[in-house]
Amino acid sequence: MNDLDLCYLPAAEALRLFRAKTLSPVELMAATIRRAEATQPKVNCFTYTHFDEAMALARKAEAKYARGRRTGALEGLPIGIKDESYIKGKPTSNGSLIFRDYVGTHTSPMNERILAEGGIVHARTATPEFSCAGYTWSRLWGVTRNPWNLDKTPGGSSGGTAASLACGTSAIATGSDIGGSIRIPASNCGLVGYKPPYGRNPDDPPFNLDFYCHTGPLARSVADAIILQNVMCGPHPLDIATLRPKLTLPTAYRPIKGWKIAFSMDLGFYRVDREVQKNTLAALDVFRALGAEVHEVDLGWTEDVLDASVDYLEHLFGAALSRLLKEHGGKFTSYARAFARRGQKSKAVAFVRALDVANRMYATLGPLLERYNVLVCPTTAIPALPADFDQSKDVVRINGRAIRNPFLGWAMTTPFNAMSRCPVVSMPSGLARNGVPTGIQIVGRSYCDADVFRAAMAFETAQGQWYRGAGPRPPL
Repeated sequence: MNDLDLCYLPAAEALRLFRAKTLSPVELMAATIRRAEATQPKVNCFTYTHFDEAMALARKAEAKYARGRRTGALEGLPIGIKDESYIKGKPTSNGSLIFRDYVGTHTSPMNERILAEGGIVHARTATPEFSCAGYTWSRLWGVTRNPWNLDKTPGGSSGGTAASLACGTSAIATGSDIGGSIRIPASNCGLVGYKPPYGRNPDDPPFNLDFYCHTGPLARSVADAIILQNVMCGPHPLDIATLRPKLTLPTAYRPIKGWKIAFSMDLGFYRVDREVQKNTLAALDVFRALGAEVHEVDLGWTEDVLDASVDYLEHLFGAALSRLLKEHGGKFTSYARAFARRGQKSKAVAFVRALDVANRMYATLGPLLERYNVLVCPTTAIPALPADFDQSKDVVRINGRAIRNPFLGWAMTTPFNAMSRCPVVSMPSGLARNGVPTGIQIVGRSYCDADVFRAAMAFETAQGQWYRGAGPRPPL
């Protein structure tokens, strides 16, 4: 197996080979680091790297496998951790000049679990400042680029995570999703991205109490996403929102023959790029070939859904950032400053209206999901934004026409942050002419995680797994 094939080896397969003693964690880590050193100058997906420590830990994992000692669920794997959560004694910047010298005083709950299961944090993955954008650049770290097309963004806010996986410089990696920040980069980079239902995975305060906010996995395969999700999830004594009991998902599922799948191309109000439409229709044909019935549905949603979601994000997330403006306003990126200023002006009445709209949304989605197993729609309405896009001043055009909201008017993810108890997995649906992947979202009934993974696994098996063998890889 050459270095490149080794770097794109599924995490599940690497773990199997570790246990069989036919692959060493040291071999995988060394190949991953070589690949990272070769691609980082072009892609810029990492902030802090811990390569020497990672090699030392890989040698310890190798010894554990060699001696037949107990190993964790992630033992020896190089895990990219989004530069947003914390590891005690190690730097976390949140992509901001304000926190360029910050060193963690605690370890975030999901990172505790990853480390306890033998995952090796070889690098931290880049984010936009404070994870408040659907692309990834910052004044501190520069522009992160999409390995499929370096002129385009890998998405955001978990853009460094997605770019690393697409480059083959992490086995699996973490993300967080408050408006689409797992699913957008998964779509832009041809990956599997999972937004669990609210409360399934723990988070740090105060956003553990924000029901739009979710931590979750990104991966190159469905099985790999499940492996990391099973480690991350479960109740935590420091997060009152986490659910009991812990849900452990299977990695094998029955076929979906006979399933009823609802689909909406535009969720009632999005303008959708023609290439995204074409790839979404092709994905629906895959489900039909698997024996599922596919029916187009009308959710009755309007652009009020997007407006209310943005109001919600500005009132909590934007207002949280606004507390830094007085002392540190000059250090902000343009897009984070604009977002924080809108948060400063947000009114409670707009927040309450967002809750009213969410209830109206579920009044149609909830009954619909009682009649259908899942809902399918595009993940993003365009393949990807430019790498240096700035929502505070730039325009988004879809099918030649400017859209009203450049912040999230192209991301079809945010409505399902409002519908936060519904699990959502994003799957690659194809490539656009510019070489950038597109994606579909598979939305399930509230807290029915296994349903979306069953559909995703069936789809991946039929379509073929990206990055593996003859599957597509970026031309990097």
